[in-house]
Amino acid sequence: MRNGYRGDDLTPILILVILNFLVFIGIRAADLMGHDLVLLLGFQPASFLARPWTIVTNLFTHYGIWHILANMITLYFFGRFLCGLVGNLLFFIIYFAGGLLGNALFMVLGNPYSIAIGASGSVFALGGALAVLTPRLRVIVFPIPVPMPLWVAVVGGFFIMSFVPGIAWQG
Repeated sequence: MRNGYRGDDLTPILILVILNFLVFIGIRAADLMGHDLVLLLGFQPASFLARPWTIVTNLFTHYGIWHILANMITLYFFGRFLCGLVGNLLFFIIYFAGGLLGNALFMVLGNPYSIAIGASGSVFALGGALAVLTPRLRVIVFPIPVPMPLWVAVVGGFFIMSFVPGIAWQG
């Protein structure tokens, strides 16, 4: 682990944000032409063996503007701090391992015919890693104007994302 926060190398974060937005723009453009790329790129457990690439492509697949904005803003803030602590390679490993773990959980717990999209699993992995590495870090989460430990925000966000229908894996 590196000593202290540097935050001067935003390359990994920029790569991920650009990739996510390029896929988002492609999905929206295809949508205008009557093609549903979400079905091609989203992870659906029931068709995983026929479409194995979706276990990775779904991490870059967002449909709504608020969906991608929330994930990319959170990626930026968690990533900026975490990248300075662990370096680029470990940052990418945490990001992708978190997304793959999220997909594995979706495969076990979710409806096999639902489609999982988005970077939430990856972003939560970054938040979890940051909470473990900086246990005293306090954050303010909109709209709650009270500083709280990052781990409380991550756990709270996880429960909201896991159990509120329409936000989570319930489809």
